[in-house]
Amino acid sequence: MNIEELREICLSVPGVEESLPFDEDTPVYKVMGKMFAYYGLTPKDGRFVVSMKCDPERSADLRDRYTGVSKAIHAGDNLKWNSVYIQSDVPDSLIRELVYHSADEVIKALPRKKQAEYYDMFGTAK
Repeated sequence: MNIEELREICLSVPGVEESLPFDEDTPVYKVMGKMFAYYGLTPKDGRFVVSMKCDPERSADLRDRYTGVSKAIHAGDNLKWNSVYIQSDVPDSLIRELVYHSADEVIKALPRKKQAEYYDMFGTAK
């Protein structure tokens, strides 16, 4: 997977908003105004990395199974955010799944009224 393919996957999430709130090199992807993924347009250690929300139990498993998955830099010891190197041992199909999982985690954390509003507009996430 390359950075353009990652962007297309992020943009395919129903109701996604793309913005540059931090700087011109860090695209951020949100649903219902809440961030679910971001990445730098400059490679880190020669590779691109995307940070995404994740269920904590799944996070721990992913970090154990793949060298390309680690804690997100800004999250401290928090298991709710992972950094995923897109050019690593993490399969492209799993990266795609994790983008949608991340958006789902954000939607699940919304108040019920906002969740209902999202599902009324977009149905269930892919």
